[in-house]
Amino acid sequence: MVADKIGVDPKTVERWITQDRTPYPRYRHAIAAMVREDVSYLWPKAVTPEKASRIGQSEMVQLYSRRSSLPYELWHRLIERAEEQIGILAYAGLFLVEQDRKLVDVLRQKAVDGVDVKILLGDPTSPTIERKSVEEGAPGVMAAKIRQVQQYYRQLEEAPGVTVLYHDTTLYNSIYRFDDEMLVNMHVYGFPAPHAPVMNLRRLNGGDLFGTYADSFDRVVSASKPQPGGEVAA
Repeated sequence: MVADKIGVDPKTVERWITQDRTPYPRYRHAIAAMVREDVSYLWPKAVTPEKASRIGQSEMVQLYSRRSSLPYELWHRLIERAEEQIGILAYAGLFLVEQDRKLVDVLRQKAVDGVDVKILLGDPTSPTIERKSVEEGAPGVMAAKIRQVQQYYRQLEEAPGVTVLYHDTTLYNSIYRFDDEMLVNMHVYGFPAPHAPVMNLRRLNGGDLFGTYADSFDRVVSASKPQPGGEVAA
């Protein structure tokens, strides 16, 4: 199957597998695209650290000095075009439902269409959340924002394809993923997220910047619970 799709002899593919040979670049990229993995993951020795770094720089589409400067059209485009996954990792992310009153309905329909929707919110009972509020000079505010946004996402609790989880991790960035593109909202000590920079990243084969944040997202998923306080839903 692989041999037919990339136009090589099946014995060539067999040598790549059994003799640990590295395909030529054009074949590496074709195979990586087929299986939706990074070239550097499939063939770690094929991409030098220097080249991976250069590709990683190209993965940054745009850098915004603050989240509040992102045009709403960008959020809308990324959500609407997502076909495989939408991931939201934040403490509250209240602004998303505030700037688009139809967001919950859109996410529900995306899930019906086969998109894997994961929403990770901070656990409002966690000391980590209160520490974040104190650092921003507004004790109690972050937990209140989370409880407010819960009212929106509870409408998705029974929706197939939607997972809402709670975490108590220390976030160094909020991550919003839409297939192979994402927005990374950096966290700056003493500043609320709207006033911190945002990177718009697009995944490229051989790069490692996008993959770094994607791995971070997955790690928080693994450490999250279905209910605040670590309680499991009945």
